[in-house]
Amino acid sequence: MCQRYGCRLVVDNLGVHEITEDFDFALSRLSSWTSAIQVKGFDPASPRTHRPLRPGDVEWLGAYVVLGAVYCVAPTLWILVAATKSPAELFSTATYLPSFGAGILRNVRDLSEYQGGIFWRWMLNSFLYATVGGTIASLFSAAAGYALAKYAFWGRNVLFNTILAGVLLPQIVLAVPQYLLLSNFGLTNTFVGVLLPQLFNPYGIYLCRIYAAASVPDSMLEAARLDGAGEFRVFTSIGLRLMAPGLVTVFLLQFIVIWNNFLLPFVMLTSDSQFPVTVGLYSLLRHGAAEASLYSLVITGTLLSVLPVIALFVALQRYWRIDLVTGAVK
Repeated sequence: MCQRYGCRLVVDNLGVHEITEDFDFALSRLSSWTSAIQVKGFDPASPRTHRPLRPGDVEWLGAYVVLGAVYCVAPTLWILVAATKSPAELFSTATYLPSFGAGILRNVRDLSEYQGGIFWRWMLNSFLYATVGGTIASLFSAAAGYALAKYAFWGRNVLFNTILAGVLLPQIVLAVPQYLLLSNFGLTNTFVGVLLPQLFNPYGIYLCRIYAAASVPDSMLEAARLDGAGEFRVFTSIGLRLMAPGLVTVFLLQFIVIWNNFLLPFVMLTSDSQFPVTVGLYSLLRHGAAEASLYSLVITGTLLSVLPVIALFVALQRYWRIDLVTGAVK
């Protein structure tokens, strides 16, 4: 019968049917199939809906956002206001009432003259630690992430999981073992002793592996190999360039981590001239316990130490946005 009228057999939940090429008949069978599904309590034509917001939900969400913003902004606002006050005004005026005199200029001058301008040496040390360490750590993370994403070798997943487990280890646990290990090589109280432990960034390796897998096509790598390029040339000429937007994010994160690092240089260094700004301000704060006028210098130094991070974030914001947009599109 099917051969005579050019029909075909279709098996569905309603049984076996002979469907001709007549459009009306096909439409009627589709309607009956939809009705059979609706009987079971599911309507494919209606979109999946969620619980509507109650009248008080929006107010609660707004309150949470405002509370989080106040929690983040209040300490920064206090630093900005307190830096405008002189040592005499710091403890005698309202907390969030700024001084409109020349207090901040006086504080910057006194801070620059303290111990022959050692504060700016601390700032330079932090800049060197963060820039050199962030650059080398980003390159190491790019090489490791690229290798984990593009090469298949025995134990790759075990190695990646071991590296990823390093993210869970707090720095306070590693500080003392790192000090004991580097002291055996005579690297304590040196710039190298502070830089070496910060060149390995497990979270940066994780980000680079994800980014390399998404942004570096295997076909382009195979084409480069067919043209006679070696693996190092393929990585530097193709992989590293395609991963550049992601490396900006890795560098920015590592720069901030090293800039804000306190425990490792506090344990590793003993010379004031090699302190980063975090340890330097802490030593200045300890002296302030005996001399209250130094508190204004500590607050002013804290405000100045935030400015390079803000400037770096603004300068790299365009590349950082490109990285986020690229990840969203992929």
